[in-house]
Amino acid sequence: MLNFVICDDNEIILERLSKMLESLFINHNIDAEVSLASTDPKEVYEYVKNNNTTALFLDIDFKSDISGLDLASKIRTVNNNAYIIFTSAHLEYILMAYKYKTFDFIPKPITTERLEETFLRIIDDMSIANNQNKYLKLSSNIIVDQDSINYIKRDGMKLVFYTDNSQYQVYSSFAKIEDKLPTNFIRCHKSYIANVNKISNIDTSKNSIFFDNNKSTSCYIGPKYKDKLLEVFNNDRSITNNLD
Repeated sequence: MLNFVICDDNEIILERLSKMLESLFINHNIDAEVSLASTDPKEVYEYVKNNNTTALFLDIDFKSDISGLDLASKIRTVNNNAYIIFTSAHLEYILMAYKYKTFDFIPKPITTERLEETFLRIIDDMSIANNQNKYLKLSSNIIVDQDSINYIKRDGMKLVFYTDNSQYQVYSSFAKIEDKLPTNFIRCHKSYIANVNKISNIDTSKNSIFFDNNKSTSCYIGPKYKDKLLEVFNNDRSITNNLD
C-alpha cells in the first residue's frame, strides 16, 4: 500500500486535501491511503522517521516555529526517497522549495485537476522506478516498495507478500517473481523468500528467521537452502545468528 502524508496548519484545507486524494485513489484503482493528516510538523517528522512514506504534501507557512521548508530539510535526513510536494499560495517560495528534492509545487487554492496531474505523475514515476528495482508491481492496482517487504510465502497458486504494515496476495509463482527481485532477496525454503536486509535474527536450531518489526517466527529455513543462507549471514555482522 502507498502511504500519503499531509501537513497543513489549516484544518479545513487538511480535510479537503485528504478527501481529494482519497477520491483519486478510488477513481484510479490505486491501493493507497492518507496515513497521516496533521497540523503539527513535528508529528509528521516523527511519523516519517518511523514509517514507510510514499509522498508528502507540505504547506510552507505554518503557524509554528518550523516552516514547511524546515520540515522538508529534516525529512530528507531520514527519508531521501519520498515524494515531496509543496502546497502554498506564496509563489515566491518556489525556487527555495526545489532545494529539497521536491517533486512538485502546487499553488493554492488546490484544484482537483491540478492535484490529479501531480498524483498521476507520481504513479508514472513509480512505474519507471519499478524498472530500476525500487518498486514491485504486484498487480494493476498494487505497487509496493521492495524495501518494505520482509518475506514472500508461496501458498498454493498464490504468493503472499508480508510487508511492514500489510499483506498482499496475488496469483503468481516464485518462477515469475524471482527475476524481478534484487539480490537482497534470498530463497530460504521451498515456500519462502526472505529479504536479507529486513532480517534481525536467525535461529538454526529451530530453522527460524526473525524480522525487524516482528518478534514472532515468520519465516522458515529449509535444509536445501540452509548452507547458502548461513554463508550470507556469516558475512554480515549486523545480523544476530543463534547457530547450532
